[in-house]
Amino acid sequence: MPEAPTTKHRMSTKQRLLFFLTAWLIVLMPFLFWWNTWFGRTLSDTKLAEYLKDEQHPRHIQHALVQIGERMAHQDKAVARFYPEMVRLSTYPVEEVRNTDAWVMGQDTSYPAFHDALLKMLNDASTLVRGNAALSLVRFGDSAGKPQILELLQPATVIAPQAGKMVDTAAIGTTIRQGGAVAKLNTGNDTVEVRAPITGKLTALKVQTGQSVAAGTPMGTLAPEGDQVWEALRALYLIGTPDDLPVVQSYERELPEIPDRVRQQALETEKAIRGRVGSGL
Repeated sequence: MPEAPTTKHRMSTKQRLLFFLTAWLIVLMPFLFWWNTWFGRTLSDTKLAEYLKDEQHPRHIQHALVQIGERMAHQDKAVARFYPEMVRLSTYPVEEVRNTDAWVMGQDTSYPAFHDALLKMLNDASTLVRGNAALSLVRFGDSAGKPQILELLQPATVIAPQAGKMVDTAAIGTTIRQGGAVAKLNTGNDTVEVRAPITGKLTALKVQTGQSVAAGTPMGTLAPEGDQVWEALRALYLIGTPDDLPVVQSYERELPEIPDRVRQQALETEKAIRGRVGSGL
């Protein structure tokens, strides 16, 4: 008995259009996300002015600040028109914006209002904002932020934001980005994430899963990541004193967790400090 002929089902025009539209969106959406979050995309002066005041999108503000910083590094005097806006952003409520702003203001030491704003930022609630303000002040020849620079070299304590029972934690040894979840607290009505104050490696946990904690309880310790330490050591190369040598020397040890460039910078920083002492400076 002969086989029945096979019927070939062809997509309708509408189905083909839907298929190609879906495939196009699969490709387009990651590109749009990258395009809107990539700080390397060049902005015109008009866009810079628009982004700096985009209160609904803090990442737009960051994007503008990064672009301004790059132009400042190339001695582009035209960006000075945005300097008053940058001073205003030194008190912006979003930490990431203040952090970027503090760094960028150090690119031009000829503008006195930057110096004044950075001095005020030494009292910011964020460790990293205080640290970046202090690093930028070194470029002004001002060592007022040295305590904040030394703070960048110290482990950071993770604090419980409110009372609750710990239901989950990251593993010791995990590197966590600033703002990433270190642990989760069950507060009875909700689950709250305990976030990292800096980028670093979780080196210790002081509470266990299932344990109840009060608001403000120290929950763990993060060792600062290499880039943060390296920048702080570079600053101490210029403004460090003999009292700072113990913390500098702690980064000279040949340990797996200390990158080679950090160890080398620590050695150079100690040499510079001892050289200043020897020369009487």
